[in-house]
Amino acid sequence: MLARQKSGGVICYACNKLVSVDAQTCIHCGVSNPGLWGYARTLRRLGYDSGFTSIVVWGCIGLYLLTLADGFESGGNFELLSPKCRSLFIAGAAGGVTVLEYGRWWSLLSSGWLHGDLFHIAFNMLWISRLAPSVTKAYGSARLNIIYTLSIISGGLLTVLVFKYIPNQGSWLTIGASGGVFGLFGALVSYGQRMKDYAIKQSAIIYAVIGFAFGFVTPNVNNWGHLGGFLGGYLFTKTPWLDAKKSQKVHDVLIAIACFGLVIICVLFSVLDSIRLLYAGGVFPKSCS
Repeated sequence: MLARQKSGGVICYACNKLVSVDAQTCIHCGVSNPGLWGYARTLRRLGYDSGFTSIVVWGCIGLYLLTLADGFESGGNFELLSPKCRSLFIAGAAGGVTVLEYGRWWSLLSSGWLHGDLFHIAFNMLWISRLAPSVTKAYGSARLNIIYTLSIISGGLLTVLVFKYIPNQGSWLTIGASGGVFGLFGALVSYGQRMKDYAIKQSAIIYAVIGFAFGFVTPNVNNWGHLGGFLGGYLFTKTPWLDAKKSQKVHDVLIAIACFGLVIICVLFSVLDSIRLLYAGGVFPKSCS
């Protein structure tokens, strides 16, 4: 699966045009190392988004099942098969108390891969599957992952800041990929403005407004996380680094790979810190409400 191509032609990862696999720069778009050291074809085989959707969906499902290993709680409304709060905390849930009192700053990333019930994970995974192709076409598969990761972090960060500075606002414990989902909405709005594609811009705004409205009428939804994710996806794509008019670079691919690695590290940090807390006589959260 990780076989390296040493000769022949390959599709440039930046502009999707045919080049020699050993070319130093793409003759069409000028990006360096268009063959990605011979692994560009392998990435293509993972899908149009270089495996992003599959990794996120199966990664979230895997962590969701692991958090159910200690049992689950029953709830009202759409809450079905909800992991215990203790399990979510151990796996890396974020939030005001989690970050400010427990010092788990890395949970700003790990929390975006955890979910609170069956409906929660199904809803987010469906949106990721729907949005990933459009964002990949607009920015590239590597930048898709970067935007998604930064949006998860910005959503969690806004949640913590609101919790700290605005009384009775923000969430003391939060999970879910919806910050990343709203970040993709924000990125598409930014793309529509930059490229003057008003159809994409309007469509993304409508879906985002529907998502915000749904969040306000549904209990236990972290709307600050949604807003933080949307603003993150919108503002980060306004920077020269993620400019939609510029092709993605080799360093974008390397950063995207690092993003997945950081998620694993952050989850492991949470588990190890939970073990430390347990042996130190600390107390885990007993309720997520």
